[in-house]
Amino acid sequence: MFNYQEVLQQAQNLTPEEQIRLIEDLSSLIRQRVTMTPKPKRSILELRGLGKEIWNDVDAQEYVNQERDSWNG
Repeated sequence: MFNYQEVLQQAQNLTPEEQIRLIEDLSSLIRQRVTMTPKPKRSILELRGLGKEIWNDVDAQEYVNQERDSWNG
């Protein structure tokens, strides 16, 4: 099996056209692997409690009243 440096050295010996073809083939292989790899499913519940410290010492009703008052100009 070849290591990265050996492969890179071999690629440097290719013609520019062959290097472009190699890049295109490698890109295609990588895209296939990425699309075949399932993304882990996330849950909206993971966000539960995020930023709750912002609301410490804030009276909910007072906040709602202030917001409503701001709508009236």
